[in-house]
Amino acid sequence: MKSAVSIPSDQPRILVIRGGAIGDFILTLPAIGALRERWPQAHIEILGYPRILALADRRHYADTVRSIDAAAMASFFVDGGDLNDALGDYFGSFDLIVSYLYDPDDIFGTNLRRCRVRNLVCGSAKPEKEHAAVHFTRPLAALGINVADPVPRIFPSADDRAFAEGFMRSRRREEADAATDKANRLLTSAATFIAVHPGSGGQHKVWPADRWADVIRWLRDELKRDVMLVLGEADDVARRALEPLKLPMAENLSLPRLAAVLERCALFAGHDSGVTHLAAAVGTPTLALFGPTSPAVWAPRGPRVWVLAADGPIKLLSLELVRDALRDMVMIR
Repeated sequence: MKSAVSIPSDQPRILVIRGGAIGDFILTLPAIGALRERWPQAHIEILGYPRILALADRRHYADTVRSIDAAAMASFFVDGGDLNDALGDYFGSFDLIVSYLYDPDDIFGTNLRRCRVRNLVCGSAKPEKEHAAVHFTRPLAALGINVADPVPRIFPSADDRAFAEGFMRSRRREEADAATDKANRLLTSAATFIAVHPGSGGQHKVWPADRWADVIRWLRDELKRDVMLVLGEADDVARRALEPLKLPMAENLSLPRLAAVLERCALFAGHDSGVTHLAAAVGTPTLALFGPTSPAVWAPRGPRVWVLAADGPIKLLSLELVRDALRDMVMIR
């Protein structure tokens, strides 16, 4: 396809503007990766939330990142606003800006153009009918870039992986010390865990904690597998419900470190959440439980992803169905 936007340099300065949650950002990575592939020598920056952008910062995608929460940004969301000069010069320094901000009235886009932005490509932040990873690559057609099968990938750094190695070693020691039937457990120096994240950003996406407890007991007692619990700040309900199981935990880790830990796990099981997208994007075999959101739009992508979708509320997914899926995944692996 002929490009509608002309980038004259082989080493352009490119800015990608991406707000949203963890999963939204991860599903945008194929689009950012396509920019990197098209211009390998480009200087690429990402403007968004630093905690999330750390997944891309000097990890293949971005040369640097910048926070979107700066106070000076506010004027850019005001029609005819008095724009901050320094931030205006910053935006104007890029050869190309690709924005995924929700901007239905084109207020932000208009203000960027006032800063003499050379080339601006805007994409909708809200996919509706097609998968989000595909949707987020669509704006790149204006640059002559088409992505046939967008699959998000995350590339932990050497430091991330060094942390994960030490972290997993300590969790193996915890599990070995807690084991009461070591003869029948798969506890060796090379043991790997099945990671379970029983939380999500919304309670309507969460499978009941007592069923997760049943699944974890089944994994440990019948399949003889070691289980590690993944928890974040918003997972207090699951933490309290599963505390009696005395599981090793990956708790409140930075996203790059968590990605490297999940990369070393045998399997992952979770909900429609950013952590589930994280596991899939590092290539860990991933089981994603969905309901009521649409997996056709929001499911993790990849050859090692299995999705179980409820026809209605997620509690309609049966314990037997989840067990069967995990058993199949263990056997395939």
